[in-house]
Amino acid sequence: MTYSLIRSALFHLDAEFAHGLAIKALRFLPHGKRPEAQGPLAIRVAGLDFPNPLGMAPGFDKDAQVPDALLGLGFGHVEVGTLTPLPQSGNPRPRLFRLEEDRAVINRMGFNNGGIEAAVRRLQQRARSGVVGINIGANKDSVDRIVDYQTAFTAVAPLASYVTVNISSPNTPGLRALQDKGALDELLDAVLGLRTAPGCDVPVFLKLAPDLMSEDIDDIVDVAMKRRLDALIVSNTTISRPPLRSRHAAETGGLSGAPLRDLALQRLRDFRKASGGAIPLIGVGGIASAADAWERIKAGASLVQLYSAMVYEGPGIARAITGELEDLMRQEGFSNVAEAVGTEASR
Repeated sequence: MTYSLIRSALFHLDAEFAHGLAIKALRFLPHGKRPEAQGPLAIRVAGLDFPNPLGMAPGFDKDAQVPDALLGLGFGHVEVGTLTPLPQSGNPRPRLFRLEEDRAVINRMGFNNGGIEAAVRRLQQRARSGVVGINIGANKDSVDRIVDYQTAFTAVAPLASYVTVNISSPNTPGLRALQDKGALDELLDAVLGLRTAPGCDVPVFLKLAPDLMSEDIDDIVDVAMKRRLDALIVSNTTISRPPLRSRHAAETGGLSGAPLRDLALQRLRDFRKASGGAIPLIGVGGIASAADAWERIKAGASLVQLYSAMVYEGPGIARAITGELEDLMRQEGFSNVAEAVGTEASR
């Protein structure tokens, strides 16, 4: 109820300005109690122990300013970024739009961030507790994007629980071409080869677009399994446009929130079928309730993430979802969440 009153005021502000206020509030407000490390929602993925399967997706905390505050809201993990080797301002404003009637968001931010160096300084100051992943990308004007990913990985890996290679943002021209089989194989070879460096032996995840053809999915799974990737994140925002009611519906950029739900769920099922459960999957896109999260888990996701839903539901969403998720799990006769992963993958 408190957030519903605040939201009315926030939604009268520019979306990006309001987001900045949220980050500032989290920086200065006391941190809440983190989820219990052990319990029925705890799950082990890629050698990491997650207190619950719900995470904050990247994009919210682009510059790694508030990962511990977000963990204090009840998230089982937080993924910060996307971080690029050099600072960049991103695309011109306005570039972030709330589609209230659709409970959605369109963004064309363009990897705006203060760069790896500044984020590393902040991350070095935090206690290494809780699962904090770091999402990395290439600079827009990079002459060699593979080198950008290598530079970013080497810088952040010693401070990360895991590193996500983001090749699926629609807002950096040409980035999604790295999902092609040959380009992806070359990129992963270059990045994964760095894990022999001191402090860099961390799990590596790959974030993918929902706008993929079936042959693309087979190729990506083939490369990921050959390279022994630790997890696939399915999915990023979509450039497709289902029917939308908002006046912002025609804005360019990536669409997230409720309208992405069915597409993201289907892509998760596609990747589960293609991989046969041999590689962990993280479900993202349109998750706004415990029922959404539970559906993704049973479809094959070991973990789930959200972001847009918090815009509409507020900072209490993590505790609300995880509390209801445990109820759903028990109602269906599971003693822990890991038992449910992929139980309805054939649908």
